[in-house]
Amino acid sequence: MTEKAIIKVFIADDHAIVREGLKQILAETRDIVVAGEAENGLDAIKLFRKSDCQVMLLDISLPDRNGIEVLKQLKKEKPELSVLMLSMHREDQYAIRALKAGAAGYLTKQSAPKELVTAIRQVGGGLKYISPALAQELANHVGDDHEAPLHETLSDREYQTLTMIASGKTVGTIAKELSLSVKTVSEYRARLLVKMKLKNSAELTHYAIKNQLIE
Repeated sequence: MTEKAIIKVFIADDHAIVREGLKQILAETRDIVVAGEAENGLDAIKLFRKSDCQVMLLDISLPDRNGIEVLKQLKKEKPELSVLMLSMHREDQYAIRALKAGAAGYLTKQSAPKELVTAIRQVGGGLKYISPALAQELANHVGDDHEAPLHETLSDREYQTLTMIASGKTVGTIAKELSLSVKTVSEYRARLLVKMKLKNSAELTHYAIKNQLIE
């Protein structure tokens, strides 16, 4: 029986306890090793450049930049890289957006350890990975001739701003969390209101709740 090729994994997540948990899960496998880690987007890009990892586990909500922005940068530099996005968000909120940006797969952090290992092996072999639940969600929309929801027309940053405003965060708080100026966040807010034909943050919040974009 031939020995399985070793899959080297890089973990980018701002929570040390999550990184340690992932490392413990993967330590129980023979064919997957963690060969690098970072706690923010900038370090993820810098440190990954020096590594020879084939797969990255990338948190979608990093403190300094959006995980999808990091994904796009990494894929530009190394197109063959397989990125498995990790998120606290339900799959239907960010999965399609992440896959369109070049992710090889998407998992929620509530996923079972066995599913994580399966996903890494699958994307490490050059395939895509989506959970059975997301596959069903996609199948349900095949053949739909309805127009796409307005929130799907937003850029990644506009969508992130929408969910944060709808969660009750002020423009100032959002600017601080995303390391952006208040002016820039205000511009995102203005643009998304125009795109979604809404008048104010209250209407935006109502839309987000109605469309289950926030918990």
